[in-house]
Amino acid sequence: MLGEYPISGRGAAEIAASVERAVGAGELEPGQLLPPMRELATRLGVNPNTVAAAYRTLRERGVIETAGRRGSRIRSKPATTGRELLHVDVPAGVRDLSDGNPDPALLPPLAPALAGAAEAGDREPVLYGAEAVEPELARIARAALDADGVPAGPLAVLSGSLDAIERVLAAHLKPGDGVAVEDPGWGRTLDLVPALGLRTVPVSVDDEGPRADDLRRALESGARALIVTDRAHNPTGASVSAPRARALSAVLRNHPQTLLIEDDHGHGIVDLPLHPLAGVTHHWAFVRSAAKAYGPDLRLAVLTGDSVTVDRVRGRQRLGPGWVSRLLQRALVRLWTDGAVDGPAVAAAYRTRRTLLIDALAERGVPAHGRSGMNVWVPVPDETAAVARLLHAGWAVSPGARFRLNAPPAIRVTISTLRAEEVDPLADAVAKAVGTVPVRTYV
Repeated sequence: MLGEYPISGRGAAEIAASVERAVGAGELEPGQLLPPMRELATRLGVNPNTVAAAYRTLRERGVIETAGRRGSRIRSKPATTGRELLHVDVPAGVRDLSDGNPDPALLPPLAPALAGAAEAGDREPVLYGAEAVEPELARIARAALDADGVPAGPLAVLSGSLDAIERVLAAHLKPGDGVAVEDPGWGRTLDLVPALGLRTVPVSVDDEGPRADDLRRALESGARALIVTDRAHNPTGASVSAPRARALSAVLRNHPQTLLIEDDHGHGIVDLPLHPLAGVTHHWAFVRSAAKAYGPDLRLAVLTGDSVTVDRVRGRQRLGPGWVSRLLQRALVRLWTDGAVDGPAVAAAYRTRRTLLIDALAERGVPAHGRSGMNVWVPVPDETAAVARLLHAGWAVSPGARFRLNAPPAIRVTISTLRAEEVDPLADAVAKAVGTVPVRTYV
């Protein structure tokens, strides 16, 4: 053990592993400065190049960051901790509006679809060497993408949106590259990017999506990729409008080498039209997942993109899991073709719940955002105090710190199961928790 630093080891891998263990155990805290490489090498009795290799590994894994002569320190949100730790422990009797889950009552029963898919599998077993994508799923998915104006491209099937995003990033980028991410944005993405050894470059978001001027700044500063949520943005509910899509496309045309990744996880639960950016840059990927409409345990997303990107993703997939279960793919086909989910009705249910809460908050002088999806984003002067006061009042919401980099404080309220009779009591509690102090919106 190294004095005040819980670092040990003789080889680079051992040193890096000891730092990761210490971060995970809380012995090395976010923002804590690490010893200079030569000093650590002397105290451990190893070559400085060994420590340099360990630090490089830690940077690539998103555990530490290095700022030249200012040294290396644990990242403020190291990949070993994850934003899931920034959550609220919900006591018994407290109404939980923090989890980000869909309404179970609006999810379809999976048993008939899975049973039908299993019967089809018994008649026609999927064996090694079979196609990775169920032909009927490819046909239906492609028709839906065509209808939404997504450019033609080959298809792959991955295990959810995040799996697809990770594989696309890994297919094109190297450690140290910058990725323009929405701020606020999906917490898992904000964890994933540094975990891959990439740099997050925040782009501010308003109700119509990422701001074009911020995207221009990010790309001019060297960001090599952009991840954008088309609809049902988590946590703000933003949806890319037609004017914003044109503005973003104009910026991207001036940076054609940018890797563009679009996430349309809101497909099937949103009643706002899609305005895709795909095809503006040389390399692009468009991801459409089933989790929000059909249930988080249906781990399946359809990916399309330019031929180089999809081919690289397929190639790495073949070397790993091989394919996503054709049983699940066939089950999704049955859910699609049987009309198991009434998309417009689900979208209307979520819209009604969002609107009721946003209007009730507005009546109490509290601005809030939520154009689409299952969440409402409420700017607050002090999110820690707001979360604590709401918890004391019987309401659990998510702290905005899970979803933001430079954006101002806020709370996220998941409205997916919010009942009409709960709206006014919740709005009263939020207004009381926020107080009368003026707050900035997230735009």
